[in-house]
Amino acid sequence: MGGSRGQAGVGASASLPEDGPFGSAEPSRRPRGRLIMHSLAMFGREFCYAVEAAYVTPVLLSVGLPKSLYSTVWLLSPVLGFLLQPVVGSASDHCRSRWGRRRPYILTLGVMMLLGTALYLNGDAAVSALIADPKKKLVWTISVTMMGVVLFDFAADFIDGPIKAYLFDVCSHQDKERGLHYHALFTGFGGALGYLLGAIDWTHLELGRVLGTEFQVMFFFSALVLTLCFMVHLCSIPEAPLRDGAKNTSPQQGLQAPPLSSDRMSKYGSIEKVKNGCVTPELVMLGEKHKNLPEQTQRAMTMKLLLKALIVYHGNPYSAHNSTEFLTYERGVEVGCWGLCINSMSSSVYSYLQKALVPYVGLKGLYFVGYLLFGLGTGFIGLFPNIYSTLALCTLFGVMSSTLYTVPFNLIAKYHREEEEKQQTLEGNPDGNARGKGVDCAALTCMVQLAQILVGGGLGLLVNMVGSVTVVVIMASMIALIGCCFVALFVRYVD
Repeated sequence: MGGSRGQAGVGASASLPEDGPFGSAEPSRRPRGRLIMHSLAMFGREFCYAVEAAYVTPVLLSVGLPKSLYSTVWLLSPVLGFLLQPVVGSASDHCRSRWGRRRPYILTLGVMMLLGTALYLNGDAAVSALIADPKKKLVWTISVTMMGVVLFDFAADFIDGPIKAYLFDVCSHQDKERGLHYHALFTGFGGALGYLLGAIDWTHLELGRVLGTEFQVMFFFSALVLTLCFMVHLCSIPEAPLRDGAKNTSPQQGLQAPPLSSDRMSKYGSIEKVKNGCVTPELVMLGEKHKNLPEQTQRAMTMKLLLKALIVYHGNPYSAHNSTEFLTYERGVEVGCWGLCINSMSSSVYSYLQKALVPYVGLKGLYFVGYLLFGLGTGFIGLFPNIYSTLALCTLFGVMSSTLYTVPFNLIAKYHREEEEKQQTLEGNPDGNARGKGVDCAALTCMVQLAQILVGGGLGLLVNMVGSVTVVVIMASMIALIGCCFVALFVRYVD
């Protein structure tokens, strides 16, 4: 019904520049190659995330980080993300750089990711080359490594919002959906490659002997992949500077824009004004994405227990590096990487299948199935712990990961499109209560930090009370099954 109305004004106004600080004319359809280039940022980001997940705990243990500081390392970045991500999203909405609104933030955060990776993977080697005194060396090594971990997490968490907002700004409504699927697809591929390389024993290979340690090998791959992916991403689709549209377009021109201009960043008020019982996007993401390793976020009193019981085959990371217990620990880390690799690969495959499933089950069905499979998978792992069954069930986790990278953002795009249609029925284009897509994307992603804060602050106490780390996966299963009810009953889906 709305499509016929939208076509009436296309010929007259499709080439208009931005109609105000939050609007733009309907962009042309983007070639598949451009969307793939745009999605490579997610490939590079998830590759580096996988390297961090596989190596940060061994790195922190090897430099002698006190157990009392683990909670600080893993909670600082989520707290900052939860508090500041909406601020950064709003700032990008109003950025007037000649290079566009989102790309300056993406470039800055990408450089911060690279710097953080360099610090936590090479901090020990760099400090050892500069400082000889053992006590000073220990202090500086721990400080540099912690700084690298926090800096990387901070930048990697923040960069997701600008990347999604960049996609929404420069693509038509159909291309937004295609782009989100490509994002999820390449996210899975990037994670799989990162975990795959982390599962290789580089110390016995030529590259490992040349670069020194497996940490340096992984930094080499991380820096190479991240740099290439972000260079391609930033050159994928041009952005129009914000000030050009604000200067050159009058309110009358804005009224001539096509009613179904799906990329116009509509000026709408608070989400509470939406009818039919719509809940806020912030609530949609509450309690989602349990992808961070629980053993990395516990309180100091349970860290040793978690490392022994969750990561590997009862190895001891505190033993001498040539001991059987430590070699067992390292073997467990490698097997864990294989499990995470399976997770990432299944996420990519499911991301590809989503496009075929949407016409049959809809976004609501995809959302529900993602939570259901995750809840069942974690429940079975907790009830029937076994190495091989756990690796097999990692495929179900990939379904959840793919769902979280696509469905919530698809809903945000549809909410914006609905608001744009409503604005076309108004006389004038009111400036009050304006909000751009950047702040909405940030509101979604900062809920991930809230979940990490709750995990880091509460699971340690819960493990102490129960006396077993099995409660971690059981609790994840319960929350995911509650999420099934939430997405079925309280989320509003736009046709």
